[in-house]
Amino acid sequence: MLSHERVWAAIDALASRHGMTASGLARKAGLDATSFNKSKRTSPEGRDRWPSTESIAKILRATGATLEDFLRLVEPSGSLRRSTIPLIGLTQAASGAKLFTEEGLPVGGPGWDEIDFPDFGQEKVFAIEVTGDSMAPLYRDGDILIVSPTAGLRKGDRVVFRLNSGEILAKELRRRSAKTLEVGAFEPGQEDRAIPAEDVAWVARIMWARQ
Repeated sequence: MLSHERVWAAIDALASRHGMTASGLARKAGLDATSFNKSKRTSPEGRDRWPSTESIAKILRATGATLEDFLRLVEPSGSLRRSTIPLIGLTQAASGAKLFTEEGLPVGGPGWDEIDFPDFGQEKVFAIEVTGDSMAPLYRDGDILIVSPTAGLRKGDRVVFRLNSGEILAKELRRRSAKTLEVGAFEPGQEDRAIPAEDVAWVARIMWARQ
């Protein structure tokens, strides 16, 4: 299971490896300089705050590190457990509701493949391979999104959701209520969108993006 403390320690170690502070690494990656401050790692109520998957993807690109490099910093002993998780292409995922349970979990069978990935502990995850440019510019053809329909959601999370029509979208969560799912586009200048809850089949938080 990925440890909250070890993930933050890995960010500090990556910054140090490249002769930077955590704030310097954030700036180099195009993030707010305070993104990795110690005060941002827990909420005022003392709850763990995790770095976003996109912020980690940005620091990996900025330093040229790979996901495997980062995971070795998370668990230097190499004992981080790995597991096999279901994988499906975006086109296939949008082709039929019978591929998922009502909660958005894979049912397995035809259309599903598998990939190796670190153990996320209690969160149930699966992978979606992006096809085409429907999620551009943030996610491009061939990117792998590790998503969890069981993870808790909060404002600002990046999510993947499937509409009853079959369309699968990736957006930033603004608000979720019993009546609507309010999301915003990744591209600046585009308006937020409020979708009736009855039109949404399931919502899954993006836990990681392999680009």
